[in-house]
Amino acid sequence: MLTPTHERLFGLPKAELHVHLDGSLRPGTLLELASERRVRLPAADPDGLERAMLVSDAASLREYLEPFRLTLAVMQDAEAIERIAFELAEDHASEGVRYVEVRFCPGLCTRGGLTSAQVLDAALAGLARAERALGIRTSAIVCGLRSLPAASSLEMAELAASYVGRGVCAFDLAGAEAGYPVADHVDALRTAAAAGLPITIHAGEGFGPRSIRQALELGRAARIGHGTRLGEDPELLRYVREAGVVLEICLTSNVQTRVATSYETHPLRAFFDAGLRVALCTDNRLMSGVTLTREYEHARDALGFTWEELAAVARTGFASAFAPEGVRAEMLEAFEGEVAEAPPSSSHTASW
Repeated sequence: MLTPTHERLFGLPKAELHVHLDGSLRPGTLLELASERRVRLPAADPDGLERAMLVSDAASLREYLEPFRLTLAVMQDAEAIERIAFELAEDHASEGVRYVEVRFCPGLCTRGGLTSAQVLDAALAGLARAERALGIRTSAIVCGLRSLPAASSLEMAELAASYVGRGVCAFDLAGAEAGYPVADHVDALRTAAAAGLPITIHAGEGFGPRSIRQALELGRAARIGHGTRLGEDPELLRYVREAGVVLEICLTSNVQTRVATSYETHPLRAFFDAGLRVALCTDNRLMSGVTLTREYEHARDALGFTWEELAAVARTGFASAFAPEGVRAEMLEAFEGEVAEAPPSSSHTASW
């Protein structure tokens, strides 16, 4: 039995299915962009800014989301958005991530005069540049926001639908859950689905199992972002297992938003043991101060996951990617071959 050392987990081929563009800037980049765009920040050096942006103990999901106003302030022009998207893919590629789905709401980046389509074009240009330079595969997930009017989420769904086959792989409903039910955004979800886009919905993080049930019944979600409170409804948990719905698990942000009291009490272990399909994700690399490798280490250290179990979780990431069937099959074949060939190391490279 292999030991899941840092080196092995760092080199393990991984897929990132849940990471927010506006929550994952490099501190140094945020500083440079803010200086150029005259945006005031809470610190003047990268280390200080990294500490200031880390949401270590939020009272709620709403409080956790507050620092996004600063990152979004520098994401109002195409040059900045393209750079941030490229660097996010680059950061993932540097730790063994072979495939990343980057999600964000383009409508939040239009205060500088860009259209939502121009915002999305800029992000996709950054991701495409990373693919060419680094070999990582990328896709974008367009988000509608629960807390905005239904017309806004419908606009984002229509935008996503117009980019099918052009870099957008899915539609997401994100943001604060309590008081903002899925039912208010059914038109957006149906529009995205009608265009052939799979659906993932943030649910069971800021609200209970009822939010997850709505995401499944009204949103027809194939994946659930977080789903942390699923265990409160055993009947729903059985349905999720039998339907093969994937849970995008973000350990650190769940602890930060207090939906889990600690890493040790996070329900990931129970979900995995119950046969649910789970994928480890970072959520927000800046606000949560994490890498995907570190999230795998948290599962190892706090929840006792073995190398074999973590490899199975990594495989689920590729198997449940919102990529074309042929691409997904190719990634799975590469994953199986690379992991079987030899225990991955930080220096191992592969052609994906």
